[in-house]
Amino acid sequence: MERTGSILADFSASLPQFHLRSMLNTLHLIRLDYLSCILTVLATFLIGKKLWQGWVVAALNSAVVCVIGVRTAQFGFVPANLLCIALYTSNLVNWRPKKQNQ
Repeated sequence: MERTGSILADFSASLPQFHLRSMLNTLHLIRLDYLSCILTVLATFLIGKKLWQGWVVAALNSAVVCVIGVRTAQFGFVPANLLCIALYTSNLVNWRPKKQNQ
């Protein structure tokens, strides 16, 4: 009986870890390089059309590149893309349509 109680206690203690591991395994299934490629093309297209949504997509892409950098131990990508996210945020604020006083 003591062994069964121990197994149940271990299972309930590791339940959040199981969900975390499951989520990380799902992330490994997503090809982040292809996702980044699609986001890059989409952001370039939207910014070329002078749509503010392009800056949002570009920021999402930079976040994906940060994840790729961490997963592949290429940590130089992280600060560079965090700077890009800050620039995209600045551009988004500056590109916002200005309200006209009437």
